[in-house]
Amino acid sequence: MKSLMGRVIFHVDMDSFFASVEKRKNPALEGLPVIIGADPKGGKGRGVVSTCSYEARKFGVHSAQPISKAYKLCPHAVFLPVNMELYQKVSERVMALLRSFSDRFEQVSIDEAFLDVSEKVKQYTSPQQLAERIKDEIRRKEGLSCSIGVAPNKSAAKIASSLRKPDGLTVVNPEKVKEFLNPLPASKISGVGRKMQERLASLGIKTIGQLARQPLDKLTEHFGRWGLRLWEVANGLEEDEVEDSYPIKSLGTEHTFEEDVGDWAVVEDCLNSLVEKVHRRVLEEGFLFRTVGVKIRFEDFETFTRSKSRQIPTNQKEVLHEYAELLLKEFKDDSRKLRLIGVKVSNLQKVGKTRNLLEWSR
Repeated sequence: MKSLMGRVIFHVDMDSFFASVEKRKNPALEGLPVIIGADPKGGKGRGVVSTCSYEARKFGVHSAQPISKAYKLCPHAVFLPVNMELYQKVSERVMALLRSFSDRFEQVSIDEAFLDVSEKVKQYTSPQQLAERIKDEIRRKEGLSCSIGVAPNKSAAKIASSLRKPDGLTVVNPEKVKEFLNPLPASKISGVGRKMQERLASLGIKTIGQLARQPLDKLTEHFGRWGLRLWEVANGLEEDEVEDSYPIKSLGTEHTFEEDVGDWAVVEDCLNSLVEKVHRRVLEEGFLFRTVGVKIRFEDFETFTRSKSRQIPTNQKEVLHEYAELLLKEFKDDSRKLRLIGVKVSNLQKVGKTRNLLEWSR
């Protein structure tokens, strides 16, 4: 394929990012199963896997898995703690490189980003050549690999980047988007988790192609506005823009208890500590927030998230604590013990930018 007409979107996803950075730091880890996350404590650890190398994934290890289970699956793995400061520094360099190749750039996490290269790509013989150039530059400058999906929209590009990891490159022709999507499982669509898969399966929908062939009114009847989104993505009609934005979209932290906790006073003490940590980061990063969220995981691993937003952004700790306490109160009467709680803020704005907007509105 020589060229793509219209929009050209790249989704760039770093391969096993944390583990790859650790391997670069210590070449002796190359070829070994590496698991980044909580201390397994000989299989009795209470945290989760943050990420792992592809060698570890062959044993069934995956992110967000209880570290105790990861240890049982792969006890001979190299277990390392999360070194977020190191990963963040590497990420900043990688993202700066990606931004230099794009017309518009949207970082969506520490290790992935969307690039709108609709104009930039005209300087190359094909989108594939530009993608190969990006992969080569990341490998040369950072010693890391990435997988890239190329498509006329963001959702198809993200799905494409996931298909040939690690070090993959998948190009989807604009006229063949539906043909590309049709045979893939519906779970490939971002946001379609286990529960949504079950709901779709109850309607006889297992593949993206089956989803695309459903009447739109049927999907909206069952799923509301999300039904329209599913239908657009499945039919290759999603047209979301790549949005230039500050890379940090939320700030948060969480805590896994050494033993499941049934004493709510202990939970509240932990909540206070988490609020302090998040508030400190809000001030250090120079942000205001509009939304406060909490995460709670019970002893049976059932997990809930809740959030509450306000109209006017703030950086007040009192607001953060009030909202977090209110959101957590919903679960106070549950008889199950708690395994984990977390606090985060989102809908962030830089202090200076917000002040200017407020002054302009006067």
